[in-house]
Amino acid sequence: MERQEIEDRVKKVVGAVLKIDPQTISTEANFVFDLGAESVQSLQLVGGFEEEFDIEMEEDKALAVQTVGDAVAFIAQHVG
Repeated sequence: MERQEIEDRVKKVVGAVLKIDPQTISTEANFVFDLGAESVQSLQLVGGFEEEFDIEMEEDKALAVQTVGDAVAFIAQHVG
């Protein structure tokens, strides 16, 4: 899967969970500080990524992901 496709799908999930326009999300955006994610939404994001990419994310490592770009890199390691 190409990195751009992963990024687009990550932004789609983030937009759906946080109720913001995916077009306005940058890869540098921090989930908490820039996008306003609360702890429960962080768990929803992990669940959304698992569902979108059909992967299993170790919760501790997944919650350590701070930015959209980090999420893209993390997911890229888990999908072929």
